[in-house]
Amino acid sequence: MHDTVSNAATPRRAGGVTGELIGPAILAAFRKLSPRQQFRNPVMFVVFVCSILTTGLWIQALGGHGEAPAGFILWVGIWLWFTLVFANFAEAIAEGRGKAQAQALRGARREVIAKQIAAPDRSAAVTFTSGADLRVGNYVLVEAGDIVPGDGDVVEGAASVDESAVTGESAPVIRESGGDRSSVTGGTRVLSDWLVVRIASNPGESFLDRMIAMVEGASRRKTPNEIALTILLAKFTLIFLLACATLLPYSMYAVDAAGHGDPVTITVLVALLVCLIPTTIGGLLSAIGIAGMDRMIQANVIAMSGRAVEAAGDVDVLLLDKTGTITLGNRQAVAFHPAPGISAGMLADAAQLASLADETPTGRSIVVLAKDRFGLREREVAGADVAFVPFSAQTRMSGVDLHGRRIRKGAVDAVRKYLAQHGGELPPDVARTADDIGRKGGTPLVVSDGARALGVIELKDIVKGGIRERFAELRRMGIRTIMITGDNPLTAASIAAEAGVDDFLAEATPEAKLKLIRDIQSEGRLVAMCGDGTNDAPALAQADVAVAMNSGTQAAKEAGNMVDLDSNPTKLIEVVEIGKQLLITRGALTTFSIANDVAKYFAIIPAAFAPTYPALNALNVMHLATPQSAILSAVIFNALIIVALIPLALKGVRSRAVGAGALLRRNLLLYGVTGLIVPFVGIKLIDLALVLFGLA
Repeated sequence: MHDTVSNAATPRRAGGVTGELIGPAILAAFRKLSPRQQFRNPVMFVVFVCSILTTGLWIQALGGHGEAPAGFILWVGIWLWFTLVFANFAEAIAEGRGKAQAQALRGARREVIAKQIAAPDRSAAVTFTSGADLRVGNYVLVEAGDIVPGDGDVVEGAASVDESAVTGESAPVIRESGGDRSSVTGGTRVLSDWLVVRIASNPGESFLDRMIAMVEGASRRKTPNEIALTILLAKFTLIFLLACATLLPYSMYAVDAAGHGDPVTITVLVALLVCLIPTTIGGLLSAIGIAGMDRMIQANVIAMSGRAVEAAGDVDVLLLDKTGTITLGNRQAVAFHPAPGISAGMLADAAQLASLADETPTGRSIVVLAKDRFGLREREVAGADVAFVPFSAQTRMSGVDLHGRRIRKGAVDAVRKYLAQHGGELPPDVARTADDIGRKGGTPLVVSDGARALGVIELKDIVKGGIRERFAELRRMGIRTIMITGDNPLTAASIAAEAGVDDFLAEATPEAKLKLIRDIQSEGRLVAMCGDGTNDAPALAQADVAVAMNSGTQAAKEAGNMVDLDSNPTKLIEVVEIGKQLLITRGALTTFSIANDVAKYFAIIPAAFAPTYPALNALNVMHLATPQSAILSAVIFNALIIVALIPLALKGVRSRAVGAGALLRRNLLLYGVTGLIVPFVGIKLIDLALVLFGLA
């Protein structure tokens, strides 16, 4: 099989704002000045109309009929246009990062020649065909060195697969028929052995194609909360528009009544309107949303929509699988319990011998425990009188025949049966120890030598380091955690207590998971969960935020609204944190935007009306040089603050492990007070600069 593209890029590598992004973003910012583009954002559309109006007033002033000096109108107009360009630039930078991610993903897409077969049988006749001609239901043979021609499920075989082109991880993974690791992604490479794959997507509909479409910022739809905020900002804009419109007739009446002064000009009213409407958040709103999805991509999670990212920030309940999420995923040996008359060292020695050829995580943990507790090193055991007995699902035992000894370790029932076959029996004390371990939530393995039971190895789910602290943080954030496990209630309760989760669901079935989610949602809560198997698909489809593992089945990925390319179940916690960061960033910058209007008010109102009402000079608390410099300083600051806040909009405001109320108070204080103070300082500095350069 031959691929036409040999270099594969990973979606992680296009994360930051680089010089390569700035140039295209500047060009895109000017292209976005089209009326159709501006009309999508009510706040910026008002600025767009005001910019055109001011430009017309400047042209009129050049003809000698201006309402104000042509130079003043020109500078106001220029900075209004800059306000638009800067807002467009913020959006273009965010979109540029998404397009860079998409371009990196395109590097992973390959056109391949597939080995199509008529039936799911490796021995079937092979027909070479283009990967673009494959359809859902076709079968293909993929051998070592071949590129997987399309998304599908493994129906026969097992192989090591390099998925770095999609996930960015260099370590190969095992894909095999049956179970929850049967899904393969088009564009990945088989490193060893072979697979028979049933194609699950038509050309243009592959997972990689959908990923590319999703990370394109231009294709992102507004989320419900974003739409609601846009409507709110539009209402604010309309209120200020009506207020500014009434100031012109009022000013004319005031001049007539006072008998001195000049009416406020349209240029000044335009400047006042643009400075008072929420242009800061209006210009950054789209960039905040796109950046939120981009942060998901940097975490190697593909969100199917902005709605899913936003919902993650509102999640109340997390459903977490025990195995691989809360625990390490494989039970580890933690203790040796010898039978009466047997020393712990003797039991450990036999257990290690029985585990030397056991390459499972459990077998390796027994070898390590014996070494750590009793200094027993792994031994090279070889010879004509040595025969290893590998573990099998049928016998549920493993061991070694060594110098006439028959050492075995395995499940309690299996070893009991083995002892009975060789004229022995399981001592009551050993059986009692095994039962005690089971009641505590552990797994007992019995070790025997011939017809004699030597004792019990205690296996235990090892809770991941730091997971209890993570759950405590989530609890402070008001998020409830529920552990999902197929274990019996006693075992589940033991692990839940050690991990610090709020609740657990034991002996979980697909029906039980689905019912639990529906019950929680009926209380008005939002639920997030992750899954990888076909049996998880119903629950994933029901959950508000559903993270499917990329290593999982096609059914799970179709049911979820996010896909974790790393197939790391703990990523669900990070997904929630990124969602909350999106909502916090949007709220913080909205607070800042509304708060900084106060300083602009103190800059423009005295400048506009003090000639008619000299008493208004008392409001010139910044002691701005002239009315023209005051107005121009406010307009310039209004444009520059958008540029200054672009890094924060893209990076996001940090989420903290505190309750929603405390977080709201903190951000109102921090961004509200900052939004009041920064404009006073900024406008004054700009005013000094205008005076210095003779522009005031």
